[in-house]
Parts: sequence; structure tokens; C-alpha cells
Amino acid sequence: MSYIDFMSAVHKSTKRDYLARVNDAEFPKPKAAELAKKWDYDYWDGDRRICYGGYRYMEGRWEKVARAMAEHYGLKPGSKVLDVGCGKGYLLYDFTKVVPGIEVYGIDVSDYALANAKEEVKDRLQHGNATALPFADKSFDLVISLTTLHNLHSYDLDKALREVERVGKEKYICVESYRNEQEKANLLYWQVTCEAFCTPQEWDWWFKMTGYTGDHSFIYFE
Repeated sequence: MSYIDFMSAVHKSTKRDYLARVNDAEFPKPKAAELAKKWDYDYWDGDRRICYGGYRYMEGRWEKVARAMAEHYGLKPGSKVLDVGCGKGYLLYDFTKVVPGIEVYGIDVSDYALANAKEEVKDRLQHGNATALPFADKSFDLVISLTTLHNLHSYDLDKALREVERVGKEKYICVESYRNEQEKANLLYWQVTCEAFCTPQEWDWWFKMTGYTGDHSFIYFE
């Protein structure tokens, strides 16, 4: 199990006003979180003070992530990739651009995201939960889950990590974490869906306890 950072360039491209998230009069943190956890319009395309504020495909944004993963894991035409928490399928679409002939699949709990997914991969996405992946053991060359599994409570996080391990030959997970009290406060202020607030050491404990053998990285709110 290795620490590999595919995600920091994407994450750090966003400017964040942590206190504004908490103090907003119209969408204070509790209200924003309540709306976000419906995983519907408000989460993806509603007011920016709730979550993404319009989650649209941007040329090149995810392509660099897909290319780096494809090169690292030796993906080629015919390789099968599953994205657990695929959202609108933008990363999966970019995999098809950097590795023509690759087979991509996605699963997500959000009906809204799936209904508004990238048309080119829409038929490869399905509704489902990370806790019960409807696929055979080791049926994917690579299983990825980016900024998703920290949204699960402990009892579901345990199941999801075991499921990712079960269906993937290679695995990569990216989750939110914190290394100090400032990052912890920023994470608490900013997040609207996170349930598993863990230090890197605690995440390592989760990985070992569930038998997860894949790679990982953390998102920090500095």
C-alpha cells in the first residue's frame, strides 16, 4: 500500500473562504449540509454556498489525473476501470480520451448526477452504494474512489473498503484528512457531507483493519 498523490493539483485550484461557509446568513453550515446530503440539484448545481455551485465538465481538468493514473497502473485498451462515487462521470470520460478502448464503469448514490452525466459514458454508470458493489471478485483492473468514502459512517466505511478491495486488482482511494488543529478546523468549517473525520494515522488503521491493500492519498484543507 503506497501513498500516491494524483489529486492535489485539482484540489488546490479552488479558493476557499472557510469562515464564510459557517457564517453565511442564508445558507449557514447546518442548512448547507442538510441540502448537500440529499445528493440532488443543490449539491451539484445549486448555490456555491451549498457545495459545487455548478459541476460542469471542464476540458483538461480531469484529463491530467486520468493520464497520471493510466501511466502509473499501466492501463491499456481493454482494461476495466470502476469509479466508486463517479458523480457525473467526468473522470471516466477523460480516461476514454487518454486510453482509447478502455472500459469504464461508474457507480453513485446520486440519481441527479447520473441523470446529468457526460453523455459519452452515461450508459456505463449505474445507481448503487459503495457498501455493496454489484460486481464479481477482482473484475476490474483498477478501482478508484475519489473524495467519496469519507462521506460514510463507520459501519458503512468498513463495508465499502472491503468491497473496493474485493472487486479490484489495483485500487486507489483519496479521502479528506487533517494533520493539525488548523486543518481540522478548516475541514469542519468547509465540509458539508463528511462523516469520517480521521487523521492519516486513523485512515491507515482503517486500511489495515479492513484488509485494504491499494494505494491512497489525502486531501488537506490548509
